[in-house]
Amino acid sequence: MVTYVTLATWTDQGSKNVKDTLQRTQQFRNDCERRGIKVRSVFWTQGRYDMVAFVDAPDEQSMMANILAMRSQGSIRTETLRAFSEAEMDAILRKM
Repeated sequence: MVTYVTLATWTDQGSKNVKDTLQRTQQFRNDCERRGIKVRSVFWTQGRYDMVAFVDAPDEQSMMANILAMRSQGSIRTETLRAFSEAEMDAILRKM
């Protein structure tokens, strides 16, 4: 599994429907599960981003499908980052 961090900002539509954020997040969890993606955690944040999600995906294609599906609903814009664990970083550094 590959770990990703997704930073999300609400669109105008997402902001107008902020009271639905918990239902939208549950739908996100269900969609992830259907694609074989494990949601580690979701946080609502203050500042530049409205939400942060940590997920484990089986491959890049599954994650990309998930990102496109989330964004196509019109409530959020996302920036997704590939994350490396300490063990993965150790292996990377050994290759330098």
